[in-house]
Amino acid sequence: MLSHEQIWTAIDRLAERHGYSPSGLARRSGLDATSFNRSKRIGADGRKRWPSTESVSKVLAATGASLDEFLRLIEAREGPVRSTVPLIGMTQAGVGRLFTEEGMPTGGAGWEEIDFPDLGEERAFALEVQGDSMMPLFRDGDVLIVSPSASVRKGDRVVVRTHTGEVLAKELRRRTARTVELVSLNPDHGDRVLNVGEIAWIARVMWIRQ
Repeated sequence: MLSHEQIWTAIDRLAERHGYSPSGLARRSGLDATSFNRSKRIGADGRKRWPSTESVSKVLAATGASLDEFLRLIEAREGPVRSTVPLIGMTQAGVGRLFTEEGMPTGGAGWEEIDFPDLGEERAFALEVQGDSMMPLFRDGDVLIVSPSASVRKGDRVVVRTHTGEVLAKELRRRTARTVELVSLNPDHGDRVLNVGEIAWIARVMWIRQ
């Protein structure tokens, strides 16, 4: 797993590579200008503050850097920090007992593994997109790295599995105590409103590997 210092070092190196200060990179990424200040990296109580996965994703989008490039900013001096995550196809994910009640892979038959940078998401797994039902955002063959333990907020892209085995990749519009409203990523497919009791688990999309 990457350390607190390694993640922040990679952000600093990425900022330097693109000619930004840490605060300039934060602004460029649509974040609060103080988000990456050194004073924000350790809390008043002495606890380490980690940049969120969402913040790192915004930094990569703002600079045009890939996840592998971000990783190499660490590997250049720290050595390899790769790991593997379980992988299964989206279609297969709805069949059989492949997940626990918490939405974690059971492993075994049907599951494979892929190399992926270890960014501290210990409960992450991968789903391979199959078909064109999620175009234009997700294409056939794209790999979604998702986490069932990550907090989910309005506007997040999520994968939802129902108790009947249906697997949906949508955007979260609204979540109440009774229902979950989902926006389709493909205009040819309708939005959905599910009762909470219909849902086995919800996992937030953390990364997309195309």
